[in-house]
Amino acid sequence: MINLWSDAKAEEFTSLCDFKALALRTYSARLLGGDNRLVLHGGGNTSVKAEYKNIIGESIEALFVKASGVDMASIGPEGHIGLDLNYLRRLASIEDMSDEAMINEFRTHMFSYNSLTPSVETLLHAFLPFKYIDHTHADAILTLANQADAGRLINEALGADILIVDYHTPGFKLAKAVLTAFNEMPSCRAAVLLHHGIVTWGETARDSYGLMIELVTAAGEYIKKHAVKHPERLRTTSPYEAEQRYRKIAPILRGLLAEDTDNEDRPFNRVILKPLIDADILDYIDSDIGRETALTPPVTSDYLIRTKSYPLWIDGLNYDDTEVLRFQLSDAIGDYKSRYEDYFTSYAGNDLHMKKTSGAVSRFDAIPRVLYIEGVGVVCAGKDIRAATIAADITRQSIEIKTAIASMGQKYEGISEADIFAMEYRTYQHAKLGPSGGLPLMGDTAIITGAAGAIGSAIARELLQNGCHVAVTDLPGEKLNSLYEELSRQFGPRIMAVPMDVTDHESVLHACAEVVEQWGGLDIVIVNAGIAMVSSLADMSIEAFRKLEKVNIEGTLLIIAEAARHFKFQRTGGDIVLISTKNVFSPSANFGAYSVTKAAAHQVARIASLELAGIGVRVNMVAPDGVFSDGARKSGLWEEIGPDRMRARGLDEKGLEDYYKGRNLLKSRVTASHVAKAVLFFAVRHTPTTGATIPVDGGLPDAVPR
Repeated sequence: MINLWSDAKAEEFTSLCDFKALALRTYSARLLGGDNRLVLHGGGNTSVKAEYKNIIGESIEALFVKASGVDMASIGPEGHIGLDLNYLRRLASIEDMSDEAMINEFRTHMFSYNSLTPSVETLLHAFLPFKYIDHTHADAILTLANQADAGRLINEALGADILIVDYHTPGFKLAKAVLTAFNEMPSCRAAVLLHHGIVTWGETARDSYGLMIELVTAAGEYIKKHAVKHPERLRTTSPYEAEQRYRKIAPILRGLLAEDTDNEDRPFNRVILKPLIDADILDYIDSDIGRETALTPPVTSDYLIRTKSYPLWIDGLNYDDTEVLRFQLSDAIGDYKSRYEDYFTSYAGNDLHMKKTSGAVSRFDAIPRVLYIEGVGVVCAGKDIRAATIAADITRQSIEIKTAIASMGQKYEGISEADIFAMEYRTYQHAKLGPSGGLPLMGDTAIITGAAGAIGSAIARELLQNGCHVAVTDLPGEKLNSLYEELSRQFGPRIMAVPMDVTDHESVLHACAEVVEQWGGLDIVIVNAGIAMVSSLADMSIEAFRKLEKVNIEGTLLIIAEAARHFKFQRTGGDIVLISTKNVFSPSANFGAYSVTKAAAHQVARIASLELAGIGVRVNMVAPDGVFSDGARKSGLWEEIGPDRMRARGLDEKGLEDYYKGRNLLKSRVTASHVAKAVLFFAVRHTPTTGATIPVDGGLPDAVPR
């Protein structure tokens, strides 16, 4: 590893806050958090001890410690929570303390009442006497710390002056154990916590960080030097073949992993899938150590909230017969659930870390988060793409560590099952995951056709703001690219852009397959693509009419047909919303091609509502009047027909908008956002409705659906 400390960069960080010690703490924490070989996704913790002046000018010895779950890669000064250090040190005299009591002591001795909850390791930082303390879950350290003879290996690799501490539940118990061990060896340079990580310290941020890099580097070199045996590679599946298989099984798998609810309108809590498919992963699964090591406990207990206690291993799948494949996957997941029930029952009454006042312990869902599938790779599941990606990153790290241990000719040794259960069901840890409810469309995915226009972009934004994962599709070009760039800045990996021509069957198949590969399946289809032209019936070109027919009718049919096929595979229902038009009910002269083809598309959707209700799919329509723009993004429809409408009425653009506003009962301007909210009404299933049309037109009596 490379020591990245820069005095010039450290000086820049002093401008982040007036408190120099905390500024330097922020800088070195970011250096640690920026390297996945040291910490992953909010793991690890850091602290600094310094003087703090209270409101009446008294100087107090303070501990500033990382907040629980905050990502060190992007941490700011506010990410280290200030507490009364002298008081925290006095807690060492207590024999035992529950998490609830510990959190109470933290929150009643913080300097700011509205700060985040301090790290579960706060007392470890308080009890050790050093100014700067760093704690990471470095890969190389975990490789040494998860072996039977870990203490000897660590001292050989790092030196005899490294403190070795047996596994204890993180928090009060571990802090007491580290303090006891340190008092017996006060000259130690650092501490390795077995099955957990490493702690370094120093009087400066640079010293503590530098020692971390030095020791982790030494551990890595020791592992490399003692790599005497490599797993035998038995792989017969290519990454390309594995990817094709994944596309086939992902919707089935995602459907089987969806958790049943007692809500008739939203009967499933869906998950997002993140696959790991490459040569290294396939080599591991098919190696002589794959199954044996994959089914062992996690490399550090901090990861249990992301991956659950154990993964699921699936082999012997028949990829040629879809129904047999579904049965095999269902059987494997059912067996996992049964074993998880037994595991829960065995330990639920014996865990000392449960809330003392909460009565019986409630079981979490019994659905696996990590699935090793022979011939495919690893599939990770989460409530959203971020959770699934975290599980995937942790799983890849676990594979690398367990492979490294095997290469040393050693056997992996994790924590006990009782300790696993204690951490998996620990309230303090699960608080890192945030509120359990979340946004209404958190685990759902959607595809929007014709998304680069005003209405499509507004729908995408509305769905994203409500937690959905959204694929925006349109013809390739700058409009689609700019929409993706705009939305990705705010919504990150929950947005993807896929070029698609709705009139091309292969293009539609490819776009839907891309969504499956990205997130595992499809739940919501917004049929929005459409084109228009102005012409009287007498003067209409049949070729021009056929162009509208292909986009507005055939495009609608193709995407609905592919969605129906997918929903049948996934078996968790779905929603289709067609962006119709007021012209279906109240057509306009010289606008016949649009009115006729949109009416046909509307009828396709109505028929789909009849055909798909039996598999839990709802099909509804939204019928807006003219929408001109979504912010700076102009409506493609009105770019096409607006000039003619303005000429016909002798109006400029604003005048035309005022004309449309003035003709409805409410005298309202119809916006893309209004249309998007109508779509959201159907997507979140506020009512048991299918085959219905919501007019979004300000009130046009002639356009009332009938």
